[in-house]
Amino acid sequence: MDVSDFDFDLPAELIAQEPPAERGTSRLLALDRSSGRISHHQFSDLPALLTPGDVIVVNDTRVFPARLIGKRLPGGGAAECFLVKPEAPHKGVPYEGGVPEEALANEQTWVALVHPGQRLRIGSQMVFEDNSRRLHAEVTGMHFHGRRTVRLWTEDGTAVRDAVDALGHVPLPPYIKRGDALADRERYQTVYAHQRGSIAAPTAGLHFTPALFDALALRGVTKSSITLHVGYGTFQPIRVDRVDDHEMEAEHYEVSMAAAAALSAAKRDGRRIVAVGTTSTRTLESLPIDSAGAVCPGSGDTALFIHPGHRFQLVSGLVTNFHLPRSSLIMLVSALAGTERVLSAYREAVAEGYRFYSYGDAMVIL
Repeated sequence: MDVSDFDFDLPAELIAQEPPAERGTSRLLALDRSSGRISHHQFSDLPALLTPGDVIVVNDTRVFPARLIGKRLPGGGAAECFLVKPEAPHKGVPYEGGVPEEALANEQTWVALVHPGQRLRIGSQMVFEDNSRRLHAEVTGMHFHGRRTVRLWTEDGTAVRDAVDALGHVPLPPYIKRGDALADRERYQTVYAHQRGSIAAPTAGLHFTPALFDALALRGVTKSSITLHVGYGTFQPIRVDRVDDHEMEAEHYEVSMAAAAALSAAKRDGRRIVAVGTTSTRTLESLPIDSAGAVCPGSGDTALFIHPGHRFQLVSGLVTNFHLPRSSLIMLVSALAGTERVLSAYREAVAEGYRFYSYGDAMVIL
């Protein structure tokens, strides 16, 4: 397969720049994966489209403000540092309340994207500050595609995590052509976000509200939570021509015993498992299943690249947003529903004026 097989035309005016005025009021395109039938709904109709006994699986990761904007030292020229991943993630020793040691540290090392890259080489320093906080950064290593290893520290003993949360900006995707606003701190976050660690939201979940979860429960649909910390790899550009030549970056996931038990029961009973978002899908499809057919709990890293030809072991339905052409995300959706059916649905969504990408409308594949 060629990457160009997953291309489509999208008018720029359909790329959503703002979330809907009220969460949960987006439109919903339903695609029947067996017949290709398309129907149009409101997102609030989702419970009626599901079946009692279905299990929906959400990703409860929480986005942190990973984009730091400041100045270079010396000289004071503009500088930007986009934190991609900690150098040694998920290795902390828990303190009281389960807070890992690195969350309390006043020095951390990260892999980051920096700007201007040509001026920020090994030894370059930056500072990010407001009236009450100051966070320092030094480039200590250089890597491919503009990445740097960056040491972050505070001088007053403040935890780096707290300084980042106070000074950082919400890392909105580049196709949103505006700066982040205070409201994005809440709207670019699911209502069930819990585990801090993502640099991008699992955007299919942005449509859900507590009232909708109540309606799903009344319908007999249960909810299970897993965690995958969304990294740059989910959205990295595909730089190859052939699909099989693309490699995903690893992202960290965690699945509890309770979630694994719920998934195992659904699999045993033949009930549908409906993933909310591509990140939930990749996590579910990465989980080991033992010889008795039970889903195994645990944590780890996954670099699973799902594209047409993938044989799904758990996921049989998907709630998702509309994705970029030629992206690994539209390839995942095509793996579940078929490339031609997905592209046909996208063409109809364009014709019907659906809003696309992170703050856009949704589709459900069943």
